[in-house]
Amino acid sequence: MTDHAANIADPIRILVADDHTLLREALCDLLGVEADFEVVAQAGDAESAVRQAERLLPDVALLDVRMPHNADPVATVRRLLRIRPDMRIIILSMDDHPVLVRQLLNLGVRGYLHKSVSRETLAAAIRERTDTGRRTVTLSVLPGGLPERGGDTAVGRRLSDREAEVLVLVAGALSNRQVGLRLGIAEGTVKRHLRKIFEKLDAVSRLDAVNKAVAFDLIRPQQSRRLPAAS
Repeated sequence: MTDHAANIADPIRILVADDHTLLREALCDLLGVEADFEVVAQAGDAESAVRQAERLLPDVALLDVRMPHNADPVATVRRLLRIRPDMRIIILSMDDHPVLVRQLLNLGVRGYLHKSVSRETLAAAIRERTDTGRRTVTLSVLPGGLPERGGDTAVGRRLSDREAEVLVLVAGALSNRQVGLRLGIAEGTVKRHLRKIFEKLDAVSRLDAVNKAVAFDLIRPQQSRRLPAAS
């Protein structure tokens, strides 16, 4: 069990919706060992998820986009946000088509994660707060080469090629040390690039920088994969 927020009086209340019973129950068990998490409901389809959300008003809804009675995931997310506009909706799915990802991000989901993500990444996405007043989004993306840039995006034109390379690797959940090893530069140099990226994107965290980069078409949400640890 982690010691995250062990002294918090009000745990993060979570609704888990996935039509695969075994996976859903295993996920609930996994989240249940976190001291600051409380799984308040499970749902096997979209209609049940909406009903549970209406009844319990969870802080976080963890959803698969492909479930029974969920032909239109965008409509389901809209319904959930009407129930509680500040609900943090996180998508956990094998379906990461770029068009669908962008639609749901624009609608207001706080995370879009491929089911191959680590427990640490998932827990961090659930814990992500907006105390600063800025909306941050957790994404699972593939660090595979530089993405296309938005031609009309002033911020995108201001990022150097090296800064873009660093940001792509950061989006793949690599540490500063791992980024440095991949690019053949010192860890201190990686930190300097990140400071410049934060300034240019007006970002307050690594997650926020990735979110802004996606919004500016600097990173395309794609299928996530576990990266080998850099030695």
